[in-house]
Amino acid sequence: MTENDRNSRPSTSAQLKDDINAGRTGDKVPAFDPAAAPLGTDEEAAGTPTPPEAWSEARRQEARVPRTDHRARAPWLVALSGIVLAAAALGWAIVRMT
Repeated sequence: MTENDRNSRPSTSAQLKDDINAGRTGDKVPAFDPAAAPLGTDEEAAGTPTPPEAWSEARRQEARVPRTDHRARAPWLVALSGIVLAAAALGWAIVRMT
């Protein structure tokens, strides 16, 4: 199935959620993110389900978001966390000695 075949059919909320979880929207790293209420649940419960065309449009707009490489920041975050933790431990040790 080609990308055009997928885009020519109406989308579902599950497909949008899959795009988000897979990291294709650029707003989070690829990982499963459980939801308390899946996308579209409120609308469906209210008796006004979201039209498939709206899900298709949402997927198109989300795909236009520039993707960032979240992995590039991870080593810096780990190093910074280690430094902060070491400084806190050192400060705690100094206070305990006095």
